[in-house]
Amino acid sequence: MSRTVGRMGIGRTLRTLSAINQPEGFDCPGCAWPEAAPAERHRIEFCENGAKAVAEEAMSERADPAFFAAHSLIDLEGRSDHWLGEAGRLTSPMIKRSGGTHYEPVAWDAAFAVIARHLLALDTPDAAVFYTSGRTSNEAAFLYQLLVRSLGTNNLPDCSNMCHEATSVALTEAIGIGKGSVHLHDLAAADVILVVGQNPGTNHPRMLSTLEEAKRAGATIIAINPLPEAGLMRFKNPQRVRGIAGHGTQLSDQHLAIRLGGDQALFQFWNHLLVLRDQAVPSTLDRAFISSSTAGFDELVAHLSTVDPDALLAETGLERAEVMTAFEAIAGAERLIICWAMGITQHVNAVETIREMVNLSLLGGHIGRPGAGLCPVRGHSNVQGDRTMGIWDRPKPEFLDALEQEFGLPMPRPHGLDTVGAIRAFAEGTATVMIGMGGNFLRAVPDTELAEDALRRAQLTVQISTKLNRSHVICGETAIILPPLGRTEIDTGPNGDQFVTVEDSMSLIHASQGVLEPASPQLRSEVSIVCDLAVALLGRDHQVPWASFRDDNDAVRDRIARVIGGFENFNQRVRQPGGFGLPHLPRDDRRFATPDGLARLAVTEVTPRASEQGTLTLQTLRSHDQYNTTIYGHDDRYRGISGDRHVIMVNPDDIAELGFADGDLVDIISLFGDRERRAERYRIVPYPTPRGSAAAYYPETNVLVALDHHGAVSGTPASKAIPIRLERHHH
Repeated sequence: MSRTVGRMGIGRTLRTLSAINQPEGFDCPGCAWPEAAPAERHRIEFCENGAKAVAEEAMSERADPAFFAAHSLIDLEGRSDHWLGEAGRLTSPMIKRSGGTHYEPVAWDAAFAVIARHLLALDTPDAAVFYTSGRTSNEAAFLYQLLVRSLGTNNLPDCSNMCHEATSVALTEAIGIGKGSVHLHDLAAADVILVVGQNPGTNHPRMLSTLEEAKRAGATIIAINPLPEAGLMRFKNPQRVRGIAGHGTQLSDQHLAIRLGGDQALFQFWNHLLVLRDQAVPSTLDRAFISSSTAGFDELVAHLSTVDPDALLAETGLERAEVMTAFEAIAGAERLIICWAMGITQHVNAVETIREMVNLSLLGGHIGRPGAGLCPVRGHSNVQGDRTMGIWDRPKPEFLDALEQEFGLPMPRPHGLDTVGAIRAFAEGTATVMIGMGGNFLRAVPDTELAEDALRRAQLTVQISTKLNRSHVICGETAIILPPLGRTEIDTGPNGDQFVTVEDSMSLIHASQGVLEPASPQLRSEVSIVCDLAVALLGRDHQVPWASFRDDNDAVRDRIARVIGGFENFNQRVRQPGGFGLPHLPRDDRRFATPDGLARLAVTEVTPRASEQGTLTLQTLRSHDQYNTTIYGHDDRYRGISGDRHVIMVNPDDIAELGFADGDLVDIISLFGDRERRAERYRIVPYPTPRGSAAAYYPETNVLVALDHHGAVSGTPASKAIPIRLERHHH
């Protein structure tokens, strides 16, 4: 209330917080955790960080033309990310012309004309890159990818490239669909829930209510994470008086403080033990399910018989007794759910780790039955929906076939650039135009200095954004800002008030409709921005009827229904309270859309990690007072750190061994061979991390992640596995 009333005032606070995550309201612009069915939903259905996200969007401050006249680009570049965000909502289109020192106002049509002129002058459409953030609606995302492919390229990197790409790859291989296989109510029916590489207390706080319900129903919850996370240790549920006044609920029964990167070895160790246990207790494995529904079992058993369990255990950094305690719970579970997030996916071995996690699930038959399944927890609201709508640099041929049939246009078939590839293309000069739909590209990507230099080489950068951020300041020769309506705002057009739709982390589609008057009369919906750009670029006679889509989201949804499976009768079904769920063969029917119709058990090789004396492995993470790249403040209340984001959390024994002390100022140097990457003047904070593992906040430490340091299959930057050394700060 302090944050929201201070930013929005009492009236706007009441209007927004009473509508957030409600069937008749708007979807929180924060995380993608699902809501309960309307009849089971609280009237207060938001978390602290969700309220902060809404306050950031609905704030009263304005970054208007007068603001930009007062602040040159050089001035803005010297400001902090937090200061830029505090400037307020963007109110009108702005342009920084070639050679200019300031952004200045520009008419919408003139801005579209500049963008179209640059795109049409390219030697190849592959010289343009079209980035998307997870907050884009389904309707805008569908039209955006259609525009990009109508132009002739698949250069559609998105924020999934930097978070759950490894999940999409591994799950598609294993079960035929790159999405989780559980419903919200499954967690309350589970025997055992593994929460792996995830901090729900800060990143998905409403998940804690679900875990509390599971705990009351008798579930065993095991947290596997290098850091102890406050929300899993004690949860005081604000929905209940007893939750606030009492001592709270201990959620996790066990915390395994695993070494960074040791998760693949841990799950392979458990799979090895499951196979051995089954020889003595034949009911340990679900032999009937394995025989009827999986492939690769014999190969997996043969491989697991050759692994060295002691070496695997050593890779985890855990004690045998604690690993065996967790194993007994897992082996005895009839209904097991595995949840995971960035702590798993942002590693070089992320795909292999998820394959081992899927192995554990399949060996026990923990998929396609109540209370069991795979539960990747997506970060940003509608990041999963964007991918469903076709925002992907490697589209499936059948999706392109459906687009061609619906719109009568040839679709480009060669794979496009992902995020890492896009940065490399700008650095090499093969890409020259960058258009970003939402997000803060430069603060989300790795190798900050290289990325900034690469984007400065662009001829044109365009940001479709509600607020000012670093990606507006570090820009191309010409730069344009196009301000859209936010989730909280009313979208009124010639066809009446419009709503959009989103997909949550469990494949539920529901409506989202704002309740506030727009921050400026010049704001336009993302749908209309895409359509107006398309008309300027492709003409009014184009085969796609862009002008008819501009103010009619129902017309867009009708086309989605004809192109994408599971969206039949889209307009009718999404108007039902709570929306509808997309089909999921493994979850719904225990069937798998793999080439042979069988789920895949995978053989993976655990590569021992060598570390030199005097080095650490760093993971980047969020503080409690931020969401993704948006910094709300400088406190990390749940970790007891306040007033400073330039800190590095290190095990006390490592601090002593390296010759430092609590509070020392150090520079962090990442150990990649191509060049030195340095983050300067960080304060050492003793913290209960495993020996050899350290932690610091992103986006400040993204500068340490080499562009080529990513998952071999997924391309996701390995931001949880950065080899570093510490050097005393002398400046």
